[in-house]
Amino acid sequence: MNRFAIRCAAGLSVPFLLAACSSAPSSGDAAGAGSGSGEQQVTITVGDRPTSSDPANRAQYDQKVADFQKANPDIKLNPVETLWDPTTFQAQAAGGQLPDVLNVPFTEPQGLIARKQVADLTKVLKDDGLMTQLNPNVLKIGQDQSGNVYAVPTAAYSVGLVYNRDLFTKAGLDPNKPPATWDELRAYAKQITQKTGQAGYAQMTTSNTGGWMFTTQSYAFGGSIENEDGSKASFDDAPSRAALQALHDMKWVDKSMGQAVLYDIDGISKAFAAGKIGMYMSAPDAYRTLVTTNGLKASAFGIGPMPQQSGDHGTLSGGSVQIVSPNATDAEKAAAIKWIKFAYLNKYVNQDAAVTAAKNGVAAKQPVGVPGLPVVAADQYSTYQDWIKPYVNVPLENFAPYTKVAADQKIIPEPPVKAQEVYAALDPVVQTVLGSEKADISALLTKAAGTVNAKLGR
Repeated sequence: MNRFAIRCAAGLSVPFLLAACSSAPSSGDAAGAGSGSGEQQVTITVGDRPTSSDPANRAQYDQKVADFQKANPDIKLNPVETLWDPTTFQAQAAGGQLPDVLNVPFTEPQGLIARKQVADLTKVLKDDGLMTQLNPNVLKIGQDQSGNVYAVPTAAYSVGLVYNRDLFTKAGLDPNKPPATWDELRAYAKQITQKTGQAGYAQMTTSNTGGWMFTTQSYAFGGSIENEDGSKASFDDAPSRAALQALHDMKWVDKSMGQAVLYDIDGISKAFAAGKIGMYMSAPDAYRTLVTTNGLKASAFGIGPMPQQSGDHGTLSGGSVQIVSPNATDAEKAAAIKWIKFAYLNKYVNQDAAVTAAKNGVAAKQPVGVPGLPVVAADQYSTYQDWIKPYVNVPLENFAPYTKVAADQKIIPEPPVKAQEVYAALDPVVQTVLGSEKADISALLTKAAGTVNAKLGR
């Protein structure tokens, strides 16, 4: 679910079940006239056009199409409203109704690659020069074991720990040093509660966000949710039990999690912005909602990397990639990469586009320069940051603990199969642990694993 720029949990992570994939017919020359050569026009169908019920974004999208075609007269775009929808994707694929280019979530590329449902883009990315401009750590999401690339990341996030710098200061904690381990997080949460009377820590628990954040926490404890091929639940184990025990002890022993335990993204954001929560797991672009929407003082926002426990295990990541039809010709692949670069990555690789986007953000009174997990390589991202530096209107120093670590922190995708159904099965586990002091953690995990295995085995 791209809830964070993301935003992750609520809808992007459901797998494909059928084996075949085809693409909407394209009028590009199968003989391979080169895009950009002027020899012959290539036509590709591109998805993700907003519907007429969203006129502002539709107009922006259509303008981008027009601008692209003006800059690339030998490429004709046929925009369609097709979006990634796990309930219709396979029927569209089987019926040849998918566009040549489509946005899908991070959870999908490995399955698509295994089923040969996407084009190999390695050569065209190298020819375009885009390969060296992409973040190699994020690019792995769309690569096979040989390093060939089948999906282009265009938006990414990794979960960290958002914290209230004002509450840290009031509690006698250094606001520039968020906890690095879950043991430290527990100690910080207890101190915040004792010194300020507010919940030192809170965690999402409803609308699939409970399972989503428990997955993130389990990863940080060295655990996993599904085995490698997504055929079996793997969370009925020591790391997941330890993660839940930490929540139980913070809630019932330390009493540092407050009374409210039924939070979704919106609810926890509002409570945090109101100064009622010291720390919770989220991604850097939570800044937008907390400050712009919910009125948190910008100076109170802080974020660090995901605390780890008993080793450097990594953190959950998510985002979006662009895929290309496996039936695309070389010329259509080249045209597709040009469109992907122009529509989704332009501001990172083109100074004029970067400056224009930054100016527009400032004019719209939106945060400009919010750090995150970049989809482009470190050098390219640094160049982009230099381009927009005059327009940045967020306190970058408050993101420093995250940015110093997160770029190198291992990223782990969401569960590869039926992630949303898995999250739904885990929601009540987290809710029960936080709602009942005598909850049987092992029994809860065993029961949930049985529920998930039944779904994975369907």
